Amino acid sequence: MSHVSPGSPAAARVALVTGVGRRRSIGAELALGLAADGWDLALGHWQPYDDRLGYERGADDPAAVAEECRALGRRVELLPGDLADPSTPDALVGAATERLGTVTGLVISHCESVDSGILSTSLESWDRHYAVNARATWLLVRAVAERLPERPAGDPAARIVALTSDHTAHNLPYGSSKGALDRIVIAAAVELADRGVRANVINPGPIDTGWMDEESRALGVAGTPAGRLGTARDTADLVRFLFSDAGSWINGQLLHSNGGFKTS
Repeated sequence: MSHVSPGSPAAARVALVTGVGRRRSIGAELALGLAADGWDLALGHWQPYDDRLGYERGADDPAAVAEECRALGRRVELLPGDLADPSTPDALVGAATERLGTVTGLVISHCESVDSGILSTSLESWDRHYAVNARATWLLVRAVAERLPERPAGDPAARIVALTSDHTAHNLPYGSSKGALDRIVIAAAVELADRGVRANVINPGPIDTGWMDEESRALGVAGTPAGRLGTARDTADLVRFLFSDAGSWINGQLLHSNGGFKTS
């Protein structure tokens, strides 16, 4: 896949990608796509979350993804950290900046996701969802923006993309905290314009990263006019475009990249 060069020639191409805990994840595909486009990478992950979910993974998937990206000629740093801790976002951005240079790309693909509803959600689960999905998003965006100099309006200097969901019923803390994420990232497109930030949200629809059973897959295909489930690469392709010069006019948007899921 061919893409134009991301950013201006003088801009540092350093991206922080969160949620790269498993090879079979959107985060891993995002990292590989951005590496192919010339971005050096800081990869955030948190093994206890992946241990808790128990989805398919290898012995050390973050290291494996990092090696694949290095094979494309990029510098890569692995940055473990629990994003439920309010000190972690700034620490991740600080470490990425110290080791690789100013972060001018941020992809928020991590999440806390445990199914529950109005009557079954615990206070602890609610608070952790909002800490990881909403508060950490704000703190990551802030940490990146604080390290960017002010610049003339209209000169794109940094890209931010976050992944969201339209889950509501029976997935209340996840869906509602993702709704908060949407507003945070769209606000960044306006409030951080004087730092050259372009910020967008992507709703990728159902992507089987190891959580689907056969019934879920069948329902996903049936609800998608394009006739198949989306893949992690489909999402990565859009992020790569938004990180390119050609995609820099798209700003402050919630984009549905889902094959028409539930629109027919």
